[in-house]
Amino acid sequence: MTSESSERESDRQEKPKDMPLNWARSREMNGIEALMWRAESDPKMRSTICSLALLDRMPDWDRFVDACDWGSRMAPRFRQKVVEPAFGVGIPIWVNDPDFDLHYHVRRIRLTERGGWREVFEAAEQIAMTPFDRARSPWEAVLMEGLPEGKAALLIKLHHSTTDGMGGFQLFSKLHSRTREHNPDKPQPEAPAPEWISPTDLLFEQLTRDVRSAPAGLRKTAQTLMGALEKPGESMRDAIGFMQSLGRVVGEPEVEGSPLLYKRSLAWHFMALDIEFADLRASAKAVDATINDVYLASLLGAFRMYHAKLGYAIQKMPIAIPISVRRSDDDEGGNQFAGARFAAPVGIADPKARIKAIGKLVRSARSEPAIDGMSLIAPALARLPGPLLGSLAGSLTKANDLQASNVPGFRDELFIAGARIERLYGFGPLPGCATMITLVTHGGTCCIAANVDRAAITDPELFGKCLEDGFAEVLELADGAAPPVRRMDPIGV
Repeated sequence: MTSESSERESDRQEKPKDMPLNWARSREMNGIEALMWRAESDPKMRSTICSLALLDRMPDWDRFVDACDWGSRMAPRFRQKVVEPAFGVGIPIWVNDPDFDLHYHVRRIRLTERGGWREVFEAAEQIAMTPFDRARSPWEAVLMEGLPEGKAALLIKLHHSTTDGMGGFQLFSKLHSRTREHNPDKPQPEAPAPEWISPTDLLFEQLTRDVRSAPAGLRKTAQTLMGALEKPGESMRDAIGFMQSLGRVVGEPEVEGSPLLYKRSLAWHFMALDIEFADLRASAKAVDATINDVYLASLLGAFRMYHAKLGYAIQKMPIAIPISVRRSDDDEGGNQFAGARFAAPVGIADPKARIKAIGKLVRSARSEPAIDGMSLIAPALARLPGPLLGSLAGSLTKANDLQASNVPGFRDELFIAGARIERLYGFGPLPGCATMITLVTHGGTCCIAANVDRAAITDPELFGKCLEDGFAEVLELADGAAPPVRRMDPIGV
């Protein structure tokens, strides 16, 4: 081998392999994902999630499009569409879209001169409320230009069946750059080969597989029963305990929804505020609680204030939070979460007492033996016809006045196509609930995004002020904490 050829071989060995990420590689949806996908036969059950990033500059358009193309090759899920088995019987699958067209998914819009936060939010609301074209991969990236000081905003819209918050964190921690400069040495995988499968062929494939796997399933069931018979008393106690736990997990909280928040519609309204992460952590430390405890207690305080301003006294209300059931050996991406629902102590005026009360409820929910019980039920539910499924799924969420999520974020500086991400907000869906509020930590800032149903929250400006005051009340537990900053016009950091 010549010296020149040896150098070329060394370069090939040192260059990262041109392979896509090992992220969201499952062909079939799991039960929870199929449930979210099919429940949308009821439009109020749509499961669109959005991230909204404030960028310090407008990225070069061609470089941005190239970055989106590269990202779709690194994570081939974004070049895949969903195929349903014929007659809605079976499990939806992901296939490489033969008609994938990046031009459809990536676009840019210009806001009016000196566009502010309200204009950004209104544009994001309209995009988020628009249903996905189910014949295409369910995602969009929209770059918004025209913001003051040369800034820009990037809205990424996904269907929740693609991933949960933790899966999104896993993905974008690998896709986003740590520098402004282009990296010419990053992997360059090929686009995945297109796939063609008809709904009828998919149904036949899944039915054939189910028939062939039936004997193995029966053997496994028999082995489980034989093991149980060896210790009948212990097995019976475990079974009874699990079923009791499952009843608590899937049952409705023993509380009625707020009379102020009972209406539901298709109208979404976005708002956001920022809090210093160090201040929220100091507040938690001051009362020996977790950041999640003080976050939830702040939200409950906001709801108490909102009701009081409108002349209502409220003691408890039904809320839900996601609990990650993702294990260290689980594949990255996809959805691995369970929902916990309980009657939240909204009426406790003392923030310290409220923090302790909500913390106790959350710890109790996390310790339920059947916390992941929905994953056992969801595969069977997901095979039901769409309208029936939408009705059943709605019964699990429509009673919720609040769904709140706390998503891990990024401490490093992140860049996309040369633009630095200054803020990052996560707007969750409203699958029948009145409000969805999400905390994402970005750098040293807690970015809190609220999506509220305009039929339930009839005075969003008042609710935004109460949200601000609810966090201010809890932040006062720490000495020297800065007040929350509600994202209103003009845009600034």
